[in-house]
Amino acid sequence: MTSDPAFTTDPALILHQWLSPAFPVGAFSYSHGLETAVASGQIRDAASTRGWIEDALQHGAGQADAILLAAAWHAPDRDAPDEDLAELARALAPSAERLLEADRMGAAFAAAVRALHGITLVDAPYPVAFGHAARALNLPLPLCLTLFVQAFVANLVSAAVRLVPLGQTDGQRITHALSPLIAQVATLAQPGEVDQIGSAAFAVDIASMRHETLVTRLFQS
Repeated sequence: MTSDPAFTTDPALILHQWLSPAFPVGAFSYSHGLETAVASGQIRDAASTRGWIEDALQHGAGQADAILLAAAWHAPDRDAPDEDLAELARALAPSAERLLEADRMGAAFAAAVRALHGITLVDAPYPVAFGHAARALNLPLPLCLTLFVQAFVANLVSAAVRLVPLGQTDGQRITHALSPLIAQVATLAQPGEVDQIGSAAFAVDIASMRHETLVTRLFQS
């Protein structure tokens, strides 16, 4: 019998810990290009913030990362990393900063999970590393996806609260309003079919490309 508490703890508690702002992956330091949109005036209030995040979730990295997570969870070999999947995740990054975001968060996540749970986990882009770790601990995929996608939205809302500026209550209203879409994206991602990945969030991608030229930056992406 293993002594690792992960095998006896409620999966929801493990996932909430992994996705907590306190978990050392540095998610708070990335805005996913949102900082550029605020600087250019594309995001200026609660309505434009919601629209931007909704597009990123439904047509951009939100749905792509959810599918990548599910594909990693479904991988037949728990111990061997899926290099093709990791390379696909890297290829989907539309800018140098977004690539660094995926790789650095993934490496930080893998290091923390290895130290916490004592499992073998190879560094990979964040959603791939997350899916591998969740599968290694037998965490239920539907719950993993729902909470992961919600955390994606919450992190962008947190960035908007600091940048727009946006009130805390307005930020929570945006997260709440996007709850049905969060559930939909999580459900559609469950098969982990990477052929279903497709991005049409052009404004989000261009903003991430232009972020490195901003004179004043609070975020790394």
